[in-house]
Amino acid sequence: MVLHNDPNWMRAGHWFQSSESGDIGILGVGASKSAITPNKSFLTPDAIRQALLKYSTYFAETEIDLAERLSAVDFGNVADPDSQSASIEAIAKVNAKTLILLGGDNSITYSGVCALAKEVDFQNIGLITLDAHHDLRDGVSNGSPIKQLLDAGLPGKQIVQIGINDFANSKYYAERAKAAGIKVIHRNRINEGTIDSIAKDAFESLDNCTHIYLDIDIDVCNRAEVPAAPASMPGGISANELLKLIYKIALDKRVNNFDITEIDASIDAEDNRTIRLAALSVLRIAAAKAL
Repeated sequence: MVLHNDPNWMRAGHWFQSSESGDIGILGVGASKSAITPNKSFLTPDAIRQALLKYSTYFAETEIDLAERLSAVDFGNVADPDSQSASIEAIAKVNAKTLILLGGDNSITYSGVCALAKEVDFQNIGLITLDAHHDLRDGVSNGSPIKQLLDAGLPGKQIVQIGINDFANSKYYAERAKAAGIKVIHRNRINEGTIDSIAKDAFESLDNCTHIYLDIDIDVCNRAEVPAAPASMPGGISANELLKLIYKIALDKRVNNFDITEIDASIDAEDNRTIRLAALSVLRIAAAKAL
């Protein structure tokens, strides 16, 4: 489809340029081979780039044009995203004040946090996940990154999981989360409280952390809104709730490392609603950093 060309309407996709460094950067890590459910999530990073062309850089809520406040860089795609060791090395080399990994399945959260741990000791890193699942399985898959991080030395008390849903986990893994000291904020808490109160509750566990990583697993959302997330469920959080949570969490100056995961671009709805939500998530992060 040919896009309308208006010199007075900056497309967000054109804002991201190739460069060696910048204020905000995106890096594709399209891991898919270890996923429990076969998928083509390796297609997703480039699909998100295309979706960014659908949006402007103007954040109307604050009357800020992101392109006037921040430099945005597209660092391309990791050559071997299914290798966690190769991904860690590639991510660690990226020079951006705020870095967003475009997944790819949720196994890349391990790579992203471990790359950060090359600069900062695990004892100073906090992790917040927006996810319906605990991801505490054994082995290496999109169901195991949190277990891998615990094994690598990330303290469980420095992990907060928001959006954990009913019938999305087993009792075994719920008890593993509890034993590890992971703070769990159930999906229904988002109905009962405000976004501000949920974020405040999450950060209370992370007071001693100097750096905080945010994992955005799109399957935390209601399946009707994210059909390209294979493990999403009816009754997940809304797209609007997701965007508000991302923005509120990203406002914290310690949160500069992100990933967006669990999207298979090949099974999205005809209107690309899942991919478009992922692109908006990128812009919401940038909006928080532009203030």
